Amino acid sequence: MMGFKGIIYDCDGVLFESRQANLAYYNRVQEYFGEPPVRPEERERAHLCHTAASPKVFEILLGPDRVAEALEFAATVDYRQFIPYMEPEPGMVDALATLSRRLPLAVATNRGTSMPEILRHFELSDYFTAVVTSRDVPKPKPHPDMLLLAAERLRQKPEELLFIGDSELDREAAAAAGIPFASYRGKLGADIEVRHHAEVVSLVFGWEG
Repeated sequence: MMGFKGIIYDCDGVLFESRQANLAYYNRVQEYFGEPPVRPEERERAHLCHTAASPKVFEILLGPDRVAEALEFAATVDYRQFIPYMEPEPGMVDALATLSRRLPLAVATNRGTSMPEILRHFELSDYFTAVVTSRDVPKPKPHPDMLLLAAERLRQKPEELLFIGDSELDREAAAAAGIPFASYRGKLGADIEVRHHAEVVSLVFGWEG
């Protein structure tokens, strides 16, 4: 066992494959403003929709002058209609069930109000001691605010936790918070890389889950 006293997860790209859901959501806003949709093949813009908090997404897609109006409209869009497009990552549920029996778990995501509803929909709420979103902190990732708040809510020191993410924003946030970082399915120059959720169980406990 590596000595971690808790685990913090990013949501998109780690717990779920959610690119289709995120693009559908942001394209609903694009449609409202008469803008063309973001297409999956637009890698940079599509990645932005998958990783950044909504204010930053709207700033890039629509321009700074329309951020407030976009946020106001987005608040009227029920994200629950997009949840069926989300796909749980393989082995995620079994790993969470195993890990949560011995360690406190948290989610730290640049998502806003949709996160609790997503956890309820997939019946994951009971696995997590803390859920921190962009609405809970002054600055979203790559700033360390939400990871430090998650550590506080887990009642653990940052250096005693493991944060699992899949983006550069995640890696930067972990470094700024002083939390060990594991890269999920990506080459981010992380000291720890995991390709499957079962590997997290093996990493933390020293045996296959």
